[in-house]
Amino acid sequence: MGKDKETVSGTLYIAATPIGNLEDITLRCLRILKEVDLIAAEDTRHTRKLLTHFNISTPLISYYREKEVQRSTQLVERLVEGESIALVSDAGTPGISDPGAVLVARARGAGINVVPLPGASALTTALSVSGLTHPHFLFLGFAPSKKSQRRSLLTSLKNSPWPLVFYESPRRIQNLLSDILKILGDRQGFWARELTKAFEDLKSYKVSTLLELTTSKKSRGEFVLIIEPDKDKEVCAEGKNLQELLLWYRDNTDMTLKDVSRKLADDLGLSRSSVYQQALDIYQRK
Repeated sequence: MGKDKETVSGTLYIAATPIGNLEDITLRCLRILKEVDLIAAEDTRHTRKLLTHFNISTPLISYYREKEVQRSTQLVERLVEGESIALVSDAGTPGISDPGAVLVARARGAGINVVPLPGASALTTALSVSGLTHPHFLFLGFAPSKKSQRRSLLTSLKNSPWPLVFYESPRRIQNLLSDILKILGDRQGFWARELTKAFEDLKSYKVSTLLELTTSKKSRGEFVLIIEPDKDKEVCAEGKNLQELLLWYRDNTDMTLKDVSRKLADDLGLSRSSVYQQALDIYQRK
């Protein structure tokens, strides 16, 4: 297609697709997948099964991590020429531990309209059934595959006040749980495996028990793993007065002054402004 003065740039749609059950796709996503000129898919073979199920015949092009930089250049050129493209990953939301961020950044840089099509995400799906009451969490995606890098990451997270959320593959879940037990201790954990599929598996146990479950039988399907904060440190902190708590959070966490003030005010039933003023005084002494 040749570009002329009448040409208007196309739109890039970031389309969330089911993580298991095909009924979880949205009506809007189905409409867009039918209407766009092209669908960029992490694995065209996988996405073709989805499209066939819903009788969608839109052309496909591969967009996987190893070719992300090269392919994004080609796709942005087509978007500038006026084509509309939907980006999908194998499952869930593109760009969340899946290819997509490079294309989005380049499209925005070229002035392309980028539109999100919200839908399934393994992260939010797992959190919704975990029973966690913590108002915050730290999402870490897939832990490094190399042991030294993985253990270094976990060591840096020992004093994190937030639940830690990982994605992990069945062949590496045992190694991750083993390192968590060794470095972070036997904390409360939760895993969500095969989410929305026939053999969906949700388990809430200590890390040691989850590790035993991976050694007793072969694990299948990718995991969302949630590790709760160190309860001993939380109990220790609860026994302190406000000034001591502020000092503890200042010296043992990376939380901002604002986040600490909000958390302690909510936890202790105090005025946020008064807690913030005391926190400001304590943090300025450092």
